[in-house]
Amino acid sequence: MIKKNILLSIFSGLLLWLAWPPMHYTTFFLFFGLVPMLIAMENIIQSTATKKGRKIFGVTFIGFFVWNTLCIYWVYNSLKIIGPVTAIPITLIPYALGPLLMSTACWLYYRLRLSAGRNWALVGLVCFWIGYEYLHQNWDLNFPWMTLGNGFAVSHQWVQWYEYTGVYGGTIWIWVLNILIFLIYQGLSEAQIKPMRLKLIVCFVTILMVPLTFSLYKYYNYTEQFDPSNIVVVQPNVDPYEKEGIIPVYQQISTLTRLSDSIGQTNTEFFIWPETAIPDYMDEDHIRSNNYFLQVQQFLNKYKNGNVITGAETYKLYTTRATKTASPANGGGFMDNYSTAINIENSAKVQFYHKSKLVPGAESLPFGNALSFLKPAFEHLGGATGSYAGQDSLSVFYSQSGIGVTPVICYESIWGEWIARSVRNGSQFIAIITNDGWWENTSGKDQHLDYAKLRAIETRRWVCRSANTGISAFINQRGDIVKQTKWWVKTAIKQDINLNSDLTFYVKYGDYLPKTGSFFAILGILFVGTRVRLKRKVIKSS
Repeated sequence: MIKKNILLSIFSGLLLWLAWPPMHYTTFFLFFGLVPMLIAMENIIQSTATKKGRKIFGVTFIGFFVWNTLCIYWVYNSLKIIGPVTAIPITLIPYALGPLLMSTACWLYYRLRLSAGRNWALVGLVCFWIGYEYLHQNWDLNFPWMTLGNGFAVSHQWVQWYEYTGVYGGTIWIWVLNILIFLIYQGLSEAQIKPMRLKLIVCFVTILMVPLTFSLYKYYNYTEQFDPSNIVVVQPNVDPYEKEGIIPVYQQISTLTRLSDSIGQTNTEFFIWPETAIPDYMDEDHIRSNNYFLQVQQFLNKYKNGNVITGAETYKLYTTRATKTASPANGGGFMDNYSTAINIENSAKVQFYHKSKLVPGAESLPFGNALSFLKPAFEHLGGATGSYAGQDSLSVFYSQSGIGVTPVICYESIWGEWIARSVRNGSQFIAIITNDGWWENTSGKDQHLDYAKLRAIETRRWVCRSANTGISAFINQRGDIVKQTKWWVKTAIKQDINLNSDLTFYVKYGDYLPKTGSFFAILGILFVGTRVRLKRKVIKSS
């Protein structure tokens, strides 16, 4: 029986993988991909086996590991520079951490099932899952790449209602439909009465068709307000391993300005360059005298209302350890390093945004506050705590003409509420700057692009995406990719986009669904814990 359950779990993992971006035409597998997993858990619960909780955890972990590994296999490519063999155990962390949390949600479902019955436990399962997703979005080991609602990124026409719910609405939709199919299937072997089965079927069809019909109606009837702005997106196509130290910085900027000039217009308002397009550290307090900054400003002379949003590496110097993230600087004092988006214009005004959703391990020390006491030891050993400093919230860059834009750096583009906050503060379109070349020509770059479509729907803002090696794109307010580049091509594209100042329900209220779900998940955990303690007391007293 255990082999059968493992196979069912693996089958779920394979179905979810086939449904996942960038796969086309198989998104509907999400509506039943979790059913084999639910059947496997039910088999274990109904069996005479001992230690059922452990078995459920182990069986579900296998399926979720298959799903995650097949979808994010490309993570290995970004780490193999440290050595093809050495990278394997490190890569296993992102491959396994998500499945561990997913399996924990399934284990909690089993524990709740012991006390609350199947129907209430299934409601609890959805809450536990939402709680896991929200945790994995917000703790120091964050990696919300595999949030279930992201699975509709290819079939974005189906989820136009994300402007009300964000991606967590998609997670709930998937789970509810899978649970209904599971209950219908189980009813066949449980002598389920016909009226109940009919109710479940009607409920399934209704929950499937109402959101889908509403979404398609919204998609085909959505009209953007006419408020054009000319934007140029540049893709310099610099090998990420040659950006620093091999190709001179001034030469890279010359390539960017030449590509920008090739299609720029007198009315172009923003030129968007990718993450770390200026790959040499610049002192923010003296940036106006920096030669690379002056080189960019010289390019802008011919564009009266032009702005350049570019990625760069910057730093700030202090005489004392002014921030928690500051490290000793060469020559004395302390410094903070940043992965930065800079807005440069035809004036002395310069706007900075410091990337805040940092990649755990690569760009930040997880649980740095709790482990801050180790920082002097790292420094003494000559190593870095490996981290950039960040800021607490997204910025809004404003042009001289008053246009507000949200600058988003790479990894940050998968945080819906994070971007929604910036939009709420006055942003009229979203600029994503990234460098996806580390992953090479894998599905990672395609998934990253597809996820950007969901940000467009949630906020009803155009997304202008500049990726160093591709794929750069323009995405309209419905989530359609209007124009895109090819991978590993040096080019630039331009588009008249429509600015938008209206706020969607999701922009106003953010992640209210996962917050509510997490609250009930905590109540469920407390209930389970209380029942376990009471049971132990009864056993001791008997």
